[in-house]
Amino acid sequence: MSAFSRNLRYSAALVPMLLAGPAMAELDEVRFGVPPWPGVTVKSEVAAQLIEAMGYETRQNDLAVSVILEGLTRNDLEVYLGGWYPVQTEMVEPLVEQGKVEKLVSNIRGANSGLVVPQYVHDAGVTSVADLDAHRDRFDGEIQGIEAGTGINTAILEAIDNDLAGLGDWDLRESSTAAMLAQAERKMADGEWLTFVGWEPHWMNVSFDLAYLEDADGAGIAEIGSTVWTVVPASLAEEDPQLHRFLSQYVVEIEDQNAWVHGYSYEDRPADEVASDWIGENLDTVAGWLGGVEARDGTPAIETVRALYQ
Repeated sequence: MSAFSRNLRYSAALVPMLLAGPAMAELDEVRFGVPPWPGVTVKSEVAAQLIEAMGYETRQNDLAVSVILEGLTRNDLEVYLGGWYPVQTEMVEPLVEQGKVEKLVSNIRGANSGLVVPQYVHDAGVTSVADLDAHRDRFDGEIQGIEAGTGINTAILEAIDNDLAGLGDWDLRESSTAAMLAQAERKMADGEWLTFVGWEPHWMNVSFDLAYLEDADGAGIAEIGSTVWTVVPASLAEEDPQLHRFLSQYVVEIEDQNAWVHGYSYEDRPADEVASDWIGENLDTVAGWLGGVEARDGTPAIETVRALYQ
């Protein structure tokens, strides 16, 4: 069976069976919890292919975050690469404090989110939220948002309600992420001015020439920093030191994950193809992740990877 075809995808309907299964005494198989987010999907696929090259079986289970965290506490899953802080802080930290899981490493660091403008608007002098209102007519007094109820939309609405940075008479247009980005692409093609919600990692940072606005008046709608953590069972370091070492060194550059998401979501390529192509073209980066890590047969892990991808 090929390295790719072993990545079985389980639906949420199989969650009870997954969580009911016994924890493995030895790690022949490494089980990932993968929420329905493109960035985590490809990031998990890259890790899985490297782990398979080391001699393990892998399984990627498509599950909700709450179910993933429960699975980690029961040793029914080994890896979760999507612990997004500060959004999931209240979900993960109690489990860390109880000694049930380990917050192993921040695999994405310094991720940014907030309001963005096209680079040509930024070059024209709109560099912070404080600059928006002086050009209200050019923006039609609108901020393009994503799905209603999301944290960034709530922050924007609070800034409008409190007239921060002169936004009191502005409107937030809530929409789906896909619709927002489609409209942004159309407007930018015509050279129009607009501001909308942006974040990284995401393919928008590859496809569009964007600039993130600086915050102003404590509005809290720009320069919102995030960190994504790798979360594993607290027992993993003892159970499999080599796997634990690899995961502790698996730190992804934002630009790389932007490219992964662009290939997977924007170009609509299969995640295994995106991952395989990237690994083959970036073996120096992979060597850093696998430094000092041994495959299951005792050989240096990077040697087993190079044998497959060179």
